[in-house]
Amino acid sequence: MDEIKDLIKKLADKVQSDDEIKELFKKEPIKAVEKILGVDLPDDVVKKIIAGVKASITVEDAKDLLGSLKKLF
Repeated sequence: MDEIKDLIKKLADKVQSDDEIKELFKKEPIKAVEKILGVDLPDDVVKKIIAGVKASITVEDAKDLLGSLKKLF
């Protein structure tokens, strides 16, 4: 299970740091994940990974937003 968490974190970091991958992930998340990993995975596995990456990105965005708000006060 830790391997999957590490994989999701790696993918989320890559999506957030690479504008080309970010756009591909928005349009075609399955292709983006397979491009980053360099392997073709079954769709059901990739869909679960994509859900984890989206959740991770959402959490990171929320943390960044909260950090920005704290600086205002």
